[in-house]
Amino acid sequence: MSRMPAISQEMIDLYDEYTHLTLDRRGFMEKLARLAGSSAAAAAIVPLIASDYARAETVAADDPRLTTATVAYPGPAGAVSGYLAMPAATAGKRPAVIVIHENRGLNAHIKDVTRRVALEGFVALAPDLLSRMGGTPADEEKAAGMFRDLDRGAAVADAVAAIAYMRTHPASNGKVGAIGFCFGGGIVNQMAVASPELLAAVPYYGAQPSREDAAKIKARLMLHYAGLDERIDAGIAAYEAALTAAGVDYQVFIYPGVNHAFNNDTSVARYNKEAADLAWSRTIAFLKETLS
Repeated sequence: MSRMPAISQEMIDLYDEYTHLTLDRRGFMEKLARLAGSSAAAAAIVPLIASDYARAETVAADDPRLTTATVAYPGPAGAVSGYLAMPAATAGKRPAVIVIHENRGLNAHIKDVTRRVALEGFVALAPDLLSRMGGTPADEEKAAGMFRDLDRGAAVADAVAAIAYMRTHPASNGKVGAIGFCFGGGIVNQMAVASPELLAAVPYYGAQPSREDAAKIKARLMLHYAGLDERIDAGIAAYEAALTAAGVDYQVFIYPGVNHAFNNDTSVARYNKEAADLAWSRTIAFLKETLS
C-alpha cells in the first residue's frame, strides 16, 4: 500500500501563492520540488493540494428534488451566463441566493454548491464571471490564465447585475443574498458595497474592501475566515473597524487551524470538514433568517 506524501503548511501556502496569480505553474512546481525533495514527490503532492473537480458532486446534477438550468441574464456589457437551481416542489416564492465562484470560474464544484444551496429552500444562481471572455473553460489552467486578464470591476458589475435578475425572478420572493468563496468572497464584499438591494452577504475568506467602501454597505454580513490564511486575515481588523464605525450589521468567524479554501471539499489537503460544516450551518441559518 502506498503512503500518502507528507504535506507541509509551507507547501499549502505555496499553492495559495500560485492559485492567487503571483506565481506561474513552472515556478510553483520548481519550488514545490525543492520542498518535497524531488520532482516526482512534487507531482504526487499536487493532486492532494489542488482541487479535483471529479470529486465535486455531492448533490447529483439530475437530483429529482431540484430543477436546474443554464440561464442568461442582462449584464452591463451583454448577457451573463449562469447556472440556476431551485427546489422542484412548488411552495410559493422563495428567497434568492447568488453563489460567486472561486478563481477557477463556474466549474463542477460551484455548480454542486449551488445545488446544495437550492436544497436548503432557495432559488440559487451561480453567475459565470468569465462570460465576457467566452465562459469558463473545462481546462483549469486555461481558466487560471483568464483570471489574470479579468477586469475585476467588470466582474463586480456582472455580479451586481445578478441581484436585479434574482429580485424579479418569478420564483423569487424579491429578497436576495450572496455567498462567495475566495475570489468570490471578495466579489461578494464588493457587491455589498455597490448595491443596497443586496440584503445578506456571506464572503468566505474574501478580500476586504477599503474603509471608505465598507461605509457604503447596507447588507447584513457574515464573514468566514481561515485561521491559517495570513494573506487574507491581515485585512480583518481594519475591515471590522470600518464596519463598526459605519454601523454595519456584521458577524465574523475565524476557524482556527484551517487553511484558505477550507470549504472546498474537492481539495484533500485544504478541506476541513468540521470547519466547513460549522460555517455552512451558520451560513444557511443566517440566510434563512435574513431573506425569509
